[in-house]
Amino acid sequence: MDRTEKITALLITLNEEKHIKEVLENLSFCDEIIVVDSFSTDNTTKIIANYPHVKLIQRAFKNYTDQKQFALDQATNNWVLFMDADERVTPKLKNEIEVTINLKSPAAAYYFLRTFMYKNKVLRFSGWQTDKNYRLFQKDKVKFVKDRIVHETLEVNGVSKTLKNKLIHYSFNSYSTYKDKMIKYGEMKAKEAFFNGKKARWYHSIFRPFWKFINHYILRFGFLDGKRGIVICYLNALGVHSRYKELKRLQKSNLK
Repeated sequence: MDRTEKITALLITLNEEKHIKEVLENLSFCDEIIVVDSFSTDNTTKIIANYPHVKLIQRAFKNYTDQKQFALDQATNNWVLFMDADERVTPKLKNEIEVTINLKSPAAAYYFLRTFMYKNKVLRFSGWQTDKNYRLFQKDKVKFVKDRIVHETLEVNGVSKTLKNKLIHYSFNSYSTYKDKMIKYGEMKAKEAFFNGKKARWYHSIFRPFWKFINHYILRFGFLDGKRGIVICYLNALGVHSRYKELKRLQKSNLK
């Protein structure tokens, strides 16, 4: 469709050779694509070099909020589509994005619902059925909250809405990589909590992971996803366990 508003696609990457080619081609409808890479050691940057219209910036990674705010500052267009390398815009979502940014009175920011892919199959429950994140927004009306270092939060000056069509999220490629991701996120959440003065009690690393599993597997119907539901709910609970284990370690080291 014809549109007057231009849009910048932003990505932050580290060792994304598995996804980078497909996501760059998926974002070809955008007027500008900027990738901020944390010095990947695989073929990520070599693949990006095959796309001369893509702007590559290499920058050391401090935390997600810092890296994403830096990337946002580089955008030359006011409309920004901020993607993860393992996400894909469907044709229907692309059309909805282009219609939305041309509205006379658009919202300041838009949530995208996401379809979680377990390898190449849709995971319908297990806590992911209501998963959504800010992905489309106006640069001059948002900023990332500085005290969050993982699962970053967008501060929006204006109205937020949710688009109808879903983003495809290829988050689970293998058991080991998803496990490593959950442990990493858990440890980063622990650092965030520690810096904000929160403390872990002895029972947190036992009962909170247990509640996470029960909540996602029973209350949010993970059992309907079969074996895949058990795996995802367990690994998400493991991430919570790693958070409180790391938080207790930080507390002890701070006492020395």
